Amino acid sequence: MDDTALLRLRAAASVVQAVLVWAGVVLLPVLWVMAPAVATSGGGVGVMGWWLPERYLVPVLIVALPAGLLRRRPLSALGLMLAGATLCAASVHGLDAGYLGDLFNFQFLAVDAALAVVAATRSRRVSAPAAGVVLVTQMLAAFVNVGIEPVDQAALTVLAVVAAWIAGNSVRARREYAAALRVHTAAEAVTAERLRIARELHDMVAHSIGVIAIQAGVGARVIDSQPAQARAALATIEAASRDTLAGLRRTLGTLRRGDGESAPVHPVPGLADLDRLVAAAGDAGVRVELREHGERAVPAEVGLAAFRIVQEALTNVVRHAGVGACRVVVERGDQAVTVEVVDDGGGGPIGVEGHGLIGMRERVRAVGGRFRAGPRPEGGFRVAACLPVPPEKARPSGSRPVDGDRDGGRPDGAAAAVAGGRAEEAVDR
Repeated sequence: MDDTALLRLRAAASVVQAVLVWAGVVLLPVLWVMAPAVATSGGGVGVMGWWLPERYLVPVLIVALPAGLLRRRPLSALGLMLAGATLCAASVHGLDAGYLGDLFNFQFLAVDAALAVVAATRSRRVSAPAAGVVLVTQMLAAFVNVGIEPVDQAALTVLAVVAAWIAGNSVRARREYAAALRVHTAAEAVTAERLRIARELHDMVAHSIGVIAIQAGVGARVIDSQPAQARAALATIEAASRDTLAGLRRTLGTLRRGDGESAPVHPVPGLADLDRLVAAAGDAGVRVELREHGERAVPAEVGLAAFRIVQEALTNVVRHAGVGACRVVVERGDQAVTVEVVDDGGGGPIGVEGHGLIGMRERVRAVGGRFRAGPRPEGGFRVAACLPVPPEKARPSGSRPVDGDRDGGRPDGAAAAVAGGRAEEAVDR
């Protein structure tokens, strides 16, 4: 079943449920009129071997049918249940005092439960007055029900209403605290990921500046004796400086690097390093089918973002998916790099995101891309990202690749050797 059919089925089920709930509400006036008439009736309804007396069934339906509105309209449900219970207490006068007492206690116990739902889903400014109305109405109803001793019932009424309100309010407070904690944790995860991105971009900038310094020295020494080599060094300096400035302009922005940390000397990873992620996942027991399409070189920051997305997605597969294989598809297009990681595992609720998904989304946002992650309708989990490549970053397929930057920016053709050594066909491990 595809996504469209699933959404239509859920919408139809929601409509049917709403129709049934409001149909029950429409029946309430009929039940209110029937309640006094069936109080002394001996009739009933047989359901699956059970005999349900009418004198109990009708009052139960009076408070049960409005309960269907508690999820979306808790105040309306509470008002209808309170009105029904009060009408029954005032109009039902059976000969059995025990019956009247049981009816009163059951109906207003259901009203108290509805009050707890209101307190759990609405603010104190709404739930506290509602609790006061329920308390006053319940105490007044005890005076018109001949099966209840109003003075003795008052203490139980106060205790029940206060306990219901406190229970519901406690649930609401815990829910708000959990939501605030999730927001705080997510904000911390975003901040940590931004710092991590800033550190890695700092490493890339330091690496590029080192290359520029070396090539500037080479050009200064050979500019008189070897003009061609000097021109090559200047071209390398120009390319490295443009790449670095564009990366800073597009990504750093508000990111800041932590204090007291030195930059490592190794180059930042990129798309050329995906093979080692595949090998690491294989060592962890997950066979990765890696498919790479396209030969266009990409900026270092885009290659780094794609590498980190694949790394985090494979980590989630190893830890949570519970499967032995997954598929990674990377496509280098003319305008963007698309990354997709798909597995056939158990998936997970889309509304519950870990720090890994937050970090991946933040990386994609840092380079101006789009990110999507969630369970697939046919089963499993899918992570997809689209990372744009600016037009000025596009290079012919035969030029030195920028992502990965394995050769440290040397102008001696080592980068071409690295690029030539990579197989561009699909890798199935």
